[in-house]
Amino acid sequence: LNNKQVAMLCPTTLLSRQHFKVALERFQNFGIKIKLVNRFVSIKEQNQIISDLKEGKIDFIIGTHRLLNSDFVYKDLGLLIVDEEHRFGVAHKERIKELKANVDILTLTATPIPRTLQMALSGLRDLSLIETPPTNRLPVQTYVLETNDSVIREAINREMGRGGQVFYLLNHIDELDRIVSKVHKLCPKAKIGVIHGKMSKESIEDELVKFLDKEYDVLVCTTIIETGIDIPNANTLIIERADHLGLSQLYQIRGRVGRSDRISYAYLMYEPHKVLTFQAKERLDAIKEFTSLGSGYKIAMKDLAIRGAGDILGDEQSGFIDAIGMDLYMKLLNEAIDDLKGIKQEEQEQKYFNISISKHIDTSYVADDEIIITMHKEISKIKSRDQIKSLITEYTDRYGTLNEDILLYMETKY
Repeated sequence: LNNKQVAMLCPTTLLSRQHFKVALERFQNFGIKIKLVNRFVSIKEQNQIISDLKEGKIDFIIGTHRLLNSDFVYKDLGLLIVDEEHRFGVAHKERIKELKANVDILTLTATPIPRTLQMALSGLRDLSLIETPPTNRLPVQTYVLETNDSVIREAINREMGRGGQVFYLLNHIDELDRIVSKVHKLCPKAKIGVIHGKMSKESIEDELVKFLDKEYDVLVCTTIIETGIDIPNANTLIIERADHLGLSQLYQIRGRVGRSDRISYAYLMYEPHKVLTFQAKERLDAIKEFTSLGSGYKIAMKDLAIRGAGDILGDEQSGFIDAIGMDLYMKLLNEAIDDLKGIKQEEQEQKYFNISISKHIDTSYVADDEIIITMHKEISKIKSRDQIKSLITEYTDRYGTLNEDILLYMETKY
């Protein structure tokens, strides 16, 4: 309404169409001109949209990665909304920054990538959490186990018995036919549909409409269902080779079930006798642990602990600050932020300690990675003896008596 334009960036065609449909309904009484761009919009129509966008005839444009192409020029872009931010790489985000220096950016995600979360924790970005789930939502019952045909048969039959539907996910298109045969053999009465990214737009839509209309009991699919699919009657999810998927991805896919007031089930399976890598085991343990509604922030914190924060200004979205250590990194980052905000740094007298001190908070004191990261952050901010006393009182009250290493670590900060 301030005569500026708004762009909304979505990772998938399905999601962009869903947002477009909702936007048309929401803004129908406001006289706002809304357009959609994705791979299914004709070239002729796209060229017209590009021309109208440049002239300011379009107020709100919704689209996929196509919006990031250099031929899209805005008359006066005021707000950019990025949905499912974790689905866009660093190159995409750098292009977003190039669009215009003073654009407001709102990124939406259930599970921010480690770099984004670190930027929020450091004060480089503002962070808002929506922690209230929709009415009557129940947590998803999550199980992590070896691939087991008996469990698969029981899960599908139980869901069909209560009139529900099942997502069966394996992220290998070449093996989906094998899964269809397997489900036919285990549950002969089940009607089965298939969708994956190599199918045409019409075929994907037809299959999804049939699934929505309850013509299928089981939908065999790839991670194409990760975003933008809302089917309240589907309340059982089976994922084969779940150890191949990322933590945020698992959380997003699990969110496809449990979208009604029924109890829903997610079975995350890995190949029998396979030795899981440390990171894969950590991911599966985390997704099993965080089942409560609105756990996305905790999942993201765990992801930060597992993968590291990456580069704030470089092209790494994850990775550890091995080269300089957490302590110096936080100090340099805080100085840079204060400098940008115009806050003058106090000249601090250099102190040298000729003693060996561990700057690692041991898991025997606090087991939770999220709390350890927060403790490091708080200790790095110490500037007075009062702050040391305050932190000692707080940590002793919450986690028990501090050991000598942590007390010495605090002392070195002042």
